Amino acid sequence: MNMDQQQNLNLDVEQIVQLHRERTEQWHQEETPSLSTSPWSEIERNHRMNFDLWHEEDMARRDDLGAERVRQAKRQIDRFNQARNDAMEQIDLWIQAQLQGLRAEGVLHSETPGMIIDRLSILSLKRYHMAEEAQRASATVEHQHRCQSKLQVIEEQLVDLSQCLTWLLQQLNAGERRFKLYKQFKMYNDPTLNPQLYRAAPKHH
Repeated sequence: MNMDQQQNLNLDVEQIVQLHRERTEQWHQEETPSLSTSPWSEIERNHRMNFDLWHEEDMARRDDLGAERVRQAKRQIDRFNQARNDAMEQIDLWIQAQLQGLRAEGVLHSETPGMIIDRLSILSLKRYHMAEEAQRASATVEHQHRCQSKLQVIEEQLVDLSQCLTWLLQQLNAGERRFKLYKQFKMYNDPTLNPQLYRAAPKHH
C-alpha cells in the first residue's frame, strides 16, 4: 500500500487500519521509510509515537534497571506523548482544511477524527501484543485462552470504532457534524506551568 500516491481528499478508514497493522508488524522487525504525503505522514507519525510509547511504558515498569533508566523512560514518555498529540492535531488541521466551504451549523462532535484515529492506533498495538500473548509458547494454556478471549474483544472494538470514524467522516462531509480543534495544553511539559519545575528553577537576582 503506497500512501504517498494517495491523492483522495476523503480518508479511507480501512486504509488507516491497514496502515496501523502493517507498521506495527514491520516496526517490530525493522525501520521503514517515512511517508511524506498528508495526512498519511501525520497518521503514521501518530502511530509511531504510540508504538514507542507502548514499549517505553513497558520498560519503565522494570525494577532491575535502576532509578536512572526509569527516569530516562519517564522523559521519553513525556516526549513521545507530546509528539503523539501534535500529530493528532495535524491530522485534524488537514481534515478541517478539506472541509472549508461546507456549512458549519452541524451538530458539534466532542471527539475529533484525529482522536479516533489515535484510539485506533492504540487498539492496533493492543491487538498485536495480545495475539503474541495468546500464542506465546512459554505461557500456560489458561493464559493463552484468556488472551485469546481478550483478543476477540479487541477485534470487535476495532470494527466498531472504525465504523464510528467512517460515519463521522461522512457526517462531516455532509455538513451534519462539525468539530473544534482544541490545543492540548500539556502543563507538565511546560516549565512555566508545572509548579514542580518553576519552583525548583534557580532564581536570578
